[in-house]
Amino acid sequence: MLGTSWTEIVALIAAFVISVVATPAGISGAVLLLPFQVSVLGTPSPAVTPTNLLYNVVATPGAIYSYRRQGQTGGQLTGLLVAGTLPGVILGAIIRVELLPGAQVFDLLVGAVLTPLAVWIALSRPEARSVPHGHKIPQPVLVVLSGAVGCVGGIYGIGGGSILAPILIASGRPPSEVAPAALASTFVTSVAGVITFMILSVHQHAHVAPDWLTGIALGAGGLAGAYTGARIQSRLPDLLLRRVLGILAVAIGIRYLLLGVSVA
Repeated sequence: MLGTSWTEIVALIAAFVISVVATPAGISGAVLLLPFQVSVLGTPSPAVTPTNLLYNVVATPGAIYSYRRQGQTGGQLTGLLVAGTLPGVILGAIIRVELLPGAQVFDLLVGAVLTPLAVWIALSRPEARSVPHGHKIPQPVLVVLSGAVGCVGGIYGIGGGSILAPILIASGRPPSEVAPAALASTFVTSVAGVITFMILSVHQHAHVAPDWLTGIALGAGGLAGAYTGARIQSRLPDLLLRRVLGILAVAIGIRYLLLGVSVA
């Protein structure tokens, strides 16, 4: 664990570096930042979850604004995702505080969420497009699916876009619609998650509220990193980035799985 005076500086630099590398590969830095918080920054549990959500609150508005300037809002899809993820993240936050406050169970959860996402990152190709004759997920099913993803996001500390985006694209929706919708859903979900954790912290003795300084530092680094990564995207080998990031994330996920199943 780092000394207090260094935590915010390291958080900002780490978020910037992770976002610079992750953004050109189309990956959210939040997925990798949570393990970094636990292992390097020493953010206490369960405060690490809302702190990671705070990263999304600070880091995503720039990209959302950029999409809106290009006329990409996600349309009806945005509303459908928010309708599911919003109640889902509130439920996930309650589960995190009331049922999963311990570090060992959370380690297992981190590994269970991160490992399959990492495999997808490593195996997917950046030039993949929507399936021309794919079968779009029916709206009621999509809302329920978004609710489940929002719940996972509330427990883990991610907005859910990293999980929903590949599913939606594979079902036949164009990336130009999915990306802004998933990002907007992530922002709204993260705001709701942070507020929920703040309310839950009133009657809790453990570290439940977000670490504001760390979360803002992470978000500021992520905001600058995402902008930089988008600018240099054309000069980086996307496929190689995905492979390297995916393999690294798989290794981190397996490590947390092993920690979760080990005897305390």
